[in-house]
Amino acid sequence: MSQTAQIHVIAHIDSEFPTKFGIPRQSGLVQALEARVVFEPEYRNPDALRGLEGFSHLWLIWEFSQARREGWSPTVRPPRLGGNQRLGVFATRSPFRPNPIGLSCVGLKGIDLYTPQGPVLYVIGADLMDGTPIYDIKPYLPYADAHPEAVGGFASVPKGESLEVEWEGELWQRVPPEKREALRGVLAQDPRPAYQDDPQRIYGMAFGGLEVRFRVEGQRLIVVEVERAKH
Repeated sequence: MSQTAQIHVIAHIDSEFPTKFGIPRQSGLVQALEARVVFEPEYRNPDALRGLEGFSHLWLIWEFSQARREGWSPTVRPPRLGGNQRLGVFATRSPFRPNPIGLSCVGLKGIDLYTPQGPVLYVIGADLMDGTPIYDIKPYLPYADAHPEAVGGFASVPKGESLEVEWEGELWQRVPPEKREALRGVLAQDPRPAYQDDPQRIYGMAFGGLEVRFRVEGQRLIVVEVERAKH
């Protein structure tokens, strides 16, 4: 029997990524990335966060809002495998699922209960596009949620940083100092689609109000242009 349940958006993420391109493929890969969780008016009650300050990490349950589609496929092509091999959708973290729901573990950097937007959570390591709707927030419990003996299947080894980031001229100076390490970390993860490896191609990525263009030669990512994003 097909059943549906009503679910409410409680918050949205305020992050450096206005588009999907460049977002780390998992949460926690770039710890320098900072974001804010801003609650919807109905949920801007400081009492709802009472006790949260005692936790270092949170689970965010959210929607792949850019992956909505009619119907679903039982198999997908994980980017981790180069997009050339199909696996069962439930054996992957693909956004193309029967229900486009994401799960991310983020660090809790701080809480401000009294901003003009109500209570705000400051988090690090988020892998969410700006504006992503959040359905729920739960504290991370080390004794229950951490399993060092777990087996990770085809993704058992973290991809980590794979590229050395270089800048043409003094382009790095066009990046605000507080965003430089986060941007470097994102680029070092190799934001290109796994199936693309053209050393002549110039890729473009939006990040924190900037347009960043780069090319990749072997293990070197060279930033060739940085300019303010055009609105």
